[in-house]
Amino acid sequence: MNRILNLFLSACVLSACSQTPDPSELTHLSSTALADDLFPSYKLFKTETAEDVFSLSDEARVFVHRSIKPENGSLADAPDISKLVKRIFDHTEMGLNYRNSANFTASETFANKTANCLSLSIMTYAMAEYAGLDAAFYVVDIPEYWVRRAGFDVLNGHINLKISPRELPGTVIVFNEAIDVDFDPQDIRNQFPRKRISKQRALAMFYTNKGADAFLENSYSKAYAFLRQASLTDPLYSSAWTNLGVLFRINGFNQEAERAYRHALALDDNNWTAWENLAHLMKMTDRQEEGESILARLERSRLDNPFYHLILGERAFEKREYAQAIRHYRDGWRLDRKKPQILFGLGKSYYAEGDINKAAHYLELAARYAHNKDDESRYQNKLSLLQTSL
Repeated sequence: MNRILNLFLSACVLSACSQTPDPSELTHLSSTALADDLFPSYKLFKTETAEDVFSLSDEARVFVHRSIKPENGSLADAPDISKLVKRIFDHTEMGLNYRNSANFTASETFANKTANCLSLSIMTYAMAEYAGLDAAFYVVDIPEYWVRRAGFDVLNGHINLKISPRELPGTVIVFNEAIDVDFDPQDIRNQFPRKRISKQRALAMFYTNKGADAFLENSYSKAYAFLRQASLTDPLYSSAWTNLGVLFRINGFNQEAERAYRHALALDDNNWTAWENLAHLMKMTDRQEEGESILARLERSRLDNPFYHLILGERAFEKREYAQAIRHYRDGWRLDRKKPQILFGLGKSYYAEGDINKAAHYLELAARYAHNKDDESRYQNKLSLLQTSL
């Protein structure tokens, strides 16, 4: 799962519709709808350039050269895609530390081996381009999936890549078929459609992630600097405006927040996160009935999504309402009995309730169905600690 962060909740598409203005008009609106005067210190924070984000260090370039050399020396001009991809996975699997907030440039990701999936995808894209290959970013249309961070609900998305040969005169193609590269290759991903996005959109996602991280650290001017850069990099990227709206609202700038949410919806009427945040803002500004109507529609749309019940459980657990948390987690568990996050939620809630046997049971299941070795190790360590008390 890449860490493309949309603060607060995501919401279902509403039956209400709106006319989308001409893209050129929206581009103009994006620059005029910013509120630089509200965060004058944003200029103190440097945002990476596109070159900064996608450039490779000397060490990374050497890695690429060694990776693309075909086994047959006579085909030295033809990059071996499969070998490059395999070596990237080998490199990332050797001590890689996955972290939500690890939004790094291509060179930083290669050096640090600490990254989220967007950073890994950016690094791989940069390597493919340097190798003379064609690469493309894709966003996968997966159901809403939230995590709790610093007291906020954060929506996650998913991104992957396709790498294919670049047909040039005089070049011998070793492998004609393109290769998909996914750093979170769960089988469920194959069930959902994906959409190609531009390099500019991926760059805007990078800035949006960094802005969201700064927001969660209460560094609001820094958050504005990065979200502002995201909106200027890709003026049609709706999610950047949703997060700008959250930033405005948390600082008490309600008019600017509503303008940002509505601008996000003008860009994409299917931006569920913007609808959710707009509804909450309506409730805060004496439009209770209108806001509640939107929220009621959203809740009905989510009942079949196990991650909706997961986030309700996380909120209840955070409030130490453990019995309520268990009810929410079990609602999600009934929809999907192999979601490790839900199983872990049940484990920690039963532990908080003092039921060590049930806690151990669900932690064991969480470790069994973990999506990666880091999560499996984390669940297993907690299980081992519990078993010493049995």
